[in-house]
Amino acid sequence: MFSVTVRDHMMVAHSFRGDVFGPAQRLHGATFVVDATFRRPDLDDDGIVVDIGRANEQLAEVLGELTYRNLDDEPSLAGTNTTTEVLARVVADRLCDRIGAGGLGEGARGITAVAVTLHESHVAWASYEREP
Repeated sequence: MFSVTVRDHMMVAHSFRGDVFGPAQRLHGATFVVDATFRRPDLDDDGIVVDIGRANEQLAEVLGELTYRNLDDEPSLAGTNTTTEVLARVVADRLCDRIGAGGLGEGARGITAVAVTLHESHVAWASYEREP
């Protein structure tokens, strides 16, 4: 299995519901380093997993829909605790939508998995992986 990972970051504000979150129930900011990994069993005709430039662009666009926003106010996330795990799934789902729409080019149709990891800090992160 081959893989290529691109990295970007996002800064958000949000709050959580539930006693398990302690003081994070209050509005707070978070900065995430975001890795998006694209996997496929074989390389395409050009000898690549995915066009890295296009992958970077698509990740930046997906994160641009979330960054510098209060996620509590985002209609698509209404009623959701936007934990690191949930946000990893949101980013992966949106990247997969873009793959399906051709945003990563025709060669990306051979991608069999997209994994997104959100690094909450240097000691904690969460990932979500799915088929496109």
